[in-house]
Amino acid sequence: MWTKSHSIQTNEVTKEQMWKLFADVNNWHNWDSGIEFAKLEGKFEKGNYFTLRPKGGPNVKVELVETNENHSFLDVTKFPLAKMYDSHTFEETKEGLKITNTISMKGILGFLWVKIVAQKIADTLQTDMQIQIKAASKL
Repeated sequence: MWTKSHSIQTNEVTKEQMWKLFADVNNWHNWDSGIEFAKLEGKFEKGNYFTLRPKGGPNVKVELVETNENHSFLDVTKFPLAKMYDSHTFEETKEGLKITNTISMKGILGFLWVKIVAQKIADTLQTDMQIQIKAASKL
């Protein structure tokens, strides 16, 4: 298994603002310049799916595996012979809100999908998280 993780501490947003940002999947394109669109029908809850199209890429079906409102969520994207997990956690600490994003790849062809997809996502985690905080602070 391959895993990359990044955490950041901030006093600029609350866990409720971060949750609201992510739960509004249909507006992700407004703050995530790496996607053309994301579409969720129904609620941001365990067992539901959304469709996401990365810029220049095909539509990808993503399943919400776990959702713990205002605290965390985990989604999975299935590739041929591999699965990519994307975990987001929001933890209140004395120093502020600790936000952690972890990308993991599992499966026989995981090494290939790391090269094609996951490493690019991991390389931008820090920058992406700053953008997410800025967007969430307006909610």
